[in-house]
Amino acid sequence: MVPVLSRGKHRSPRKGACFMEYASFLAGEQWSDHPRCTHPLLAGVARDINDHTSDAGRSRLAPLIPSVVGLNGDDPRVDIGIAARCAMVALPVVAEPRQRALATGLLGARRILTSLDEQSSIFDAGNLFDDVDLALSSAPHAMRWAEDFIRRVQIDPKTFGRHSTRSMVHVAVTGISEACIPDPDSMLHDLLKAVIDDCTLWFGVSTVGSGVVERQLTDSERR
Repeated sequence: MVPVLSRGKHRSPRKGACFMEYASFLAGEQWSDHPRCTHPLLAGVARDINDHTSDAGRSRLAPLIPSVVGLNGDDPRVDIGIAARCAMVALPVVAEPRQRALATGLLGARRILTSLDEQSSIFDAGNLFDDVDLALSSAPHAMRWAEDFIRRVQIDPKTFGRHSTRSMVHVAVTGISEACIPDPDSMLHDLLKAVIDDCTLWFGVSTVGSGVVERQLTDSERR
């Protein structure tokens, strides 16, 4: 039997599956929504988007599941990059209090990425900085508030990487799901795809061969 995508955590495939539980199923791991096969923060993005997508729209996420299997690594820049991508996508559409939080997170992310050792074969911060500037320009009031706030605080890279990045992801996903936009489900789907594409580039993982599994997932969702 193929588990059906649904919100929340499930004891077994017979009860359904969230996005990451399905990934553990495909990877042949023990049933879990925190499988070893996927980068922890990428998995956090997937869980949040799974839970904040409507029941009607969740089946569209299924073809993306095979793409997260095997996407993992320990470069701290990846956590910051994932959080920044989520914040950039959400910033133009979320409510003002969340804009301030995300703009502050983006400025903090840029500060940390600039200060980190740049000897990394997988992470190109230059292109990310261009996207950050573009996103911040879409919310000038929040940007000015964040610039004033961040001048007065010290940012610890370890604390930011462990805690702030996860908060940025959750604020971004929740904000999109509650935003006054025509189709939040599509925006959440596209955000998850963008984060997966970023991680695929950063980790250098080939997605050749995932199409067969994607078709199987799609067919199972239709049934």
